Amino acid sequence: MPQGAPLHPDFRPLPYWWEAWRPQEGEQQELPRRTRVAVIGAGYAGLSAALELARAGIEVAVIEAGLPGSGASTRNGGAVSGGVNVGKSFTGRRHALSETRRAALLGGAAEAFGLVETLIAREEIACFWEKRGRFVGAFTPAHYRGLEARLAELNREANSEARMLPRARQREEIGSDYYYGGMILERAGKLHPALYYKGLLDACRRWNVPVLAEAPVLGMHHDPALPADRAWQLKTARGTIEAAEVVVATNGYTGDLTPRLKRRVVPIASHIIATEELPADLARSLIPNGRTISDTPRVLTYYRMSPDGRRMIFGGRARFTAADATVSAPILHRFMTARFPALRDARITHAWNGNVAFTFDALPHMGIEDGLHFCLGCNGSGIAMMTFLGWQTARKIISGGNRDCAFDQDDFPTFPLYRGNPWFLPLLGTWFQLRDGLDRRGAAADGGGR
Repeated sequence: MPQGAPLHPDFRPLPYWWEAWRPQEGEQQELPRRTRVAVIGAGYAGLSAALELARAGIEVAVIEAGLPGSGASTRNGGAVSGGVNVGKSFTGRRHALSETRRAALLGGAAEAFGLVETLIAREEIACFWEKRGRFVGAFTPAHYRGLEARLAELNREANSEARMLPRARQREEIGSDYYYGGMILERAGKLHPALYYKGLLDACRRWNVPVLAEAPVLGMHHDPALPADRAWQLKTARGTIEAAEVVVATNGYTGDLTPRLKRRVVPIASHIIATEELPADLARSLIPNGRTISDTPRVLTYYRMSPDGRRMIFGGRARFTAADATVSAPILHRFMTARFPALRDARITHAWNGNVAFTFDALPHMGIEDGLHFCLGCNGSGIAMMTFLGWQTARKIISGGNRDCAFDQDDFPTFPLYRGNPWFLPLLGTWFQLRDGLDRRGAAADGGGR
């Protein structure tokens, strides 16, 4: 490990969250021969859709290529918000949308936040759910002004309970002088992502939903000559299953099975580290109000304290593609200590990554493509948005399509030469780092603004 990223003797290149619950084989369920709805992908979206379908009395089976929960659903940072990231692309820019469209999307995002809270209460999911709010740190004074320009809309359309915090008062929220002030959103929370996932999985099992592990779908075919209740034939590594309808909920792991959908999502690896337990006084000083933190550069970071308040969980775009812990951990450690110099000697106990799915219009999407239902494109808000899109897809099936959702649109853009292989991401990452550095130096040269 390069100098500057001290490793704990018990360092593990695995998610910290897996110390509480990790994907496991468990009881191997038999692949049913037929089901009304087959859901491909056992992440938040897949389980949310299956649970809602089962509660409505609709037979459903979930098919997972690996172990349930082995993807991003147990690898994320555990932050939950309701609208602040809507429309924000992986470039850090926001796509132009009409005022009416933005209002509908922000309203949907606010509903997504409420759904997570409802599911946790209804299913009695013990996942350290806390509504402690979020602080978005402004990387430059110009970024502060950009956040300020969004304030009224976030409060009006997403009920974000947001307010601005100038740099002079920043230490009320974060034990750092790194940012140029920022935005506080009270309607935001955090949870333990693996335990939240476990709670959804347990709820599906209580409703007798088969969640089939290590059953990658190798091919599927729709035969209109067959009866409608078995017109879809899905060939998996564990046999063939027939279904009336299929939901694709593969998000950042969308592959060649659905090439048209693969062209519409850009998988970007997000990397995270966890520190060892910190001295109590130091731990309390870092994020005194227990909020989640994110920031505004193109190469962004996000972080929070662990549920027990003793460790820093720090994530960001150490690389835009998957990388070994020996590559990502030193980069994240450098990002972390730039914000918190007092963590310079804090040793790293865990380092890991998982795929985030971005879209070319920076919006989550659900709909129907080639007869397949899909819910894809978390754009960095996977807990709320994928739970919500799975639930909305289920409600659409239950109601026969007579249900409106702001994220259910015919237009799901791609890029002319893009085929699902994000070969350009390393180049893009280098360019973003250069631009961020120039922006930061420009802010310092101007005297720092606020």
